Amino acid sequence: MTGWGEAALLRDPIYLEEWINSGWIFICEYLLPEVIGKEISSYEYYQKIKNLRRNNIAKYAVETALWSLEAQENKIPYWKLVGGVNKKIEIGASVGINSSIKKTLDIVEAEIARGLKRIKLKIKPGWDYEIVRAVRKKYSDILLMVDANSSYKLSDLPKLKALDEFNLLMIEQPLAHDDIIDHAKLAAELITPICLDESICSSEDARKAIEIKACKIINVKPARVGSLYEVQKINEMAKMNGVKLWCGGMLESDLGKVSNLAAASLSEFSLPADISDWSTHFSSTFTNVDKYYDEGNYFLDDKFGLNIEIDEKWLDSHTVREAIVK
Repeated sequence: MTGWGEAALLRDPIYLEEWINSGWIFICEYLLPEVIGKEISSYEYYQKIKNLRRNNIAKYAVETALWSLEAQENKIPYWKLVGGVNKKIEIGASVGINSSIKKTLDIVEAEIARGLKRIKLKIKPGWDYEIVRAVRKKYSDILLMVDANSSYKLSDLPKLKALDEFNLLMIEQPLAHDDIIDHAKLAAELITPICLDESICSSEDARKAIEIKACKIINVKPARVGSLYEVQKINEMAKMNGVKLWCGGMLESDLGKVSNLAAASLSEFSLPADISDWSTHFSSTFTNVDKYYDEGNYFLDDKFGLNIEIDEKWLDSHTVREAIVK
């Protein structure tokens, strides 16, 4: 049996502290020696590496490889092993900042035509009120949210408060990437719910944010929190506190998408996920995971393991393989 995991790292440390080169070193020097040639479960691995600070995406890659092995060994679907209950995963679209309102409206129209269940607009100071108003005017009844990517300050309250009139599902991460305190202050002033993204890198972060009412919604990127066990803990916190969840993604391939779908199948993930098509970024793929997809939804089945076919010849032609540990 083969375990598959993915570290969807960026080229530069502009989202988290990790990037491709640091992740490679961290995995080779600290993580793989804990698992290669050893009998170890995903939970034992999760407990064993807790003393290693952050580097969550790298940790997640190795852990999910262990989860995929356990799904095969136990002859259970990967998503059910994780604790999933929802076989239908609704997907939303993310629309970036464009050169004009018209171009944005054209993109939104195309995404709605594809059957996607929610539109997320990227915003920033100077590209906020007018673009949201234009989209909401044309599409009065769609699920619409905005993502500020930490581009506002608490002093921008009037700009953010102006968006309350558009019946938005949420405003995602309007303030600093590592903040929860100012988000709590902002949340008390807005009608629109606050969603935290980058601020939540662990279940402890989620607990603190929920406790001070910094958010009503959390975008859970499984790789960002570093473990599917952390995702499970956040799911339980959400259930106890009436917080809504949805599954975001890094730039995962179709392989990483399987783990995101497993997370999105947990009980409290009630909002459409951001799990993009691999074809959004690349011209070809090495799995058949899109057999699950139809009209804005992924439908999970009961076949055990990852239940995808991986074209290793494709991987060989696009990757470099090296001896990692002795």
